[in-house]
Amino acid sequence: QVQLVESGGGLVQAGGSLRLSCAASRNLIIIRNMAWYRQAPGNQRDLVARIVGGNTTYADSVKGRFTISGDYAKRTVYLQMNSLKPEDTAVYYCNVQGRTAVWDQTNNYWGQGTQVTVSS
Repeated sequence: QVQLVESGGGLVQAGGSLRLSCAASRNLIIIRNMAWYRQAPGNQRDLVARIVGGNTTYADSVKGRFTISGDYAKRTVYLQMNSLKPEDTAVYYCNVQGRTAVWDQTNNYWGQGTQVTVSS
């Protein structure tokens, strides 16, 4: 059973910064890509940022403010969030696609979610 453990959420004032971390358990031996999603109340879960190897993509709403990075050796993905806005308030979920064995199929794994609240 692969586990993703998130940390770093919290309450911050507008204009502030937070850094989210997500560490995958050691049995995830192959990682294809890592990403962060967010879901605000009443909304669908949307992609915030994704990293595949050294390539990154971002939602238009966070470009220039958020930075995704990954340490594949540590099976950890980070999301540095700067210049936070009240509309960034949501539960943030990490997502990792990978395998627990070389012969296994690629599976999709989710973290438990961490609340980010930005006050105006």
